[in-house]
Amino acid sequence: MHRAATLAVAGCLALLLAAPSSAALGKHLIASGFTSPVYATVAPGHPHDIFVVEQPGRIIRLHDGTKSVFLDIRGRVGDGGTEQGLLSVAFHPRYRTNHRFFVYFTNTAGNLRIVQFRANSTGTRGRPATAHTRIRVSHPTFANHNGGQLQFGPNGRLYAATGDGGSGGDPPNNAQNMRSRLGKLLVLNVDKRDARARIAALGLRNPWRFSFDSKTGVMWIGDVGQDSYEEIDRFHPGNSFRENYGWSRWEGNQIYNGSRSLTAGRYVRPIHVFAHGSQYCSVSGGYMVRGVVLGHGRYFFGDYCSGTIWSFRYAHGRKSGLRRHGFSVPSLSSFGLDGRGRLLMVSRGGELFRLVRGSGPGPARGPSARS
Repeated sequence: MHRAATLAVAGCLALLLAAPSSAALGKHLIASGFTSPVYATVAPGHPHDIFVVEQPGRIIRLHDGTKSVFLDIRGRVGDGGTEQGLLSVAFHPRYRTNHRFFVYFTNTAGNLRIVQFRANSTGTRGRPATAHTRIRVSHPTFANHNGGQLQFGPNGRLYAATGDGGSGGDPPNNAQNMRSRLGKLLVLNVDKRDARARIAALGLRNPWRFSFDSKTGVMWIGDVGQDSYEEIDRFHPGNSFRENYGWSRWEGNQIYNGSRSLTAGRYVRPIHVFAHGSQYCSVSGGYMVRGVVLGHGRYFFGDYCSGTIWSFRYAHGRKSGLRRHGFSVPSLSSFGLDGRGRLLMVSRGGELFRLVRGSGPGPARGPSARS
């Protein structure tokens, strides 16, 4: 079912054989001892705090090296599989004044929930009793492929990425079904009380992590592949057409299921694809990073199993300067940005790192969190 063209194979081999970067970049340990952390971010008005999402159902606030529990909803969260649990948090752009924030989790029945909460008057602790569910997505059959990312876009709307519903090959073809919210990029106007989420893009398999480029407003999506390929996609909020990333007809740049067709929108090919080979298994989408450590923009991303970190430049519609960096993050579950725009790297093993100038250790391996 997989027919790799010579040119595509050559491109994948080039990535696998890419030499480590000569740039002196490494990792610095910020904190450890988290329980299965899967995301880290900051809140508007709180540039010195880092909020770390723990998969079993807590969010930890890290302030000057001191941890405190920001939110604990373990009783509401279903953590029955490696891809279930509390998966992401996004703070309202006006969080400093309205104290509203949103979380993405699987409930005890395995369904997807995006829930609004409010924090206390200082914005330093969430109030569980203020819960208000904004998006419900049924995920009834399989425990995997839950997606999990939340972020506010430059238009002030909340974006959420859902997986295709699980198993292998998307048996119900959810990702191409416009009547299903699975395998989709959803967008919601959270400032409108009765607003319903709409489908902004489709054809995704398991978009575990995405981010917005603060300069261009374009979204970068890391979509976890099936048997052979991982991919990086770009979503353009201003496009007049709905973008379709091709799953499950396409996996990367190769046909996965030739009997299926694209049902809506316009097909958009990946910006970058890499093959599993003997060590790679699951892409962790990252961020476009500018300034601070780097004098120009580079998109950083990685692989969960190997802990490998790559980056490339993207300008004028072209990718260039692919680098495999000389350090790794074991069980690389996610990336984030701190209050100064510096890249954060999260290990599901319990550690939080920051990208710095300096050398780092070689690759590590670990079990896959997302199949």
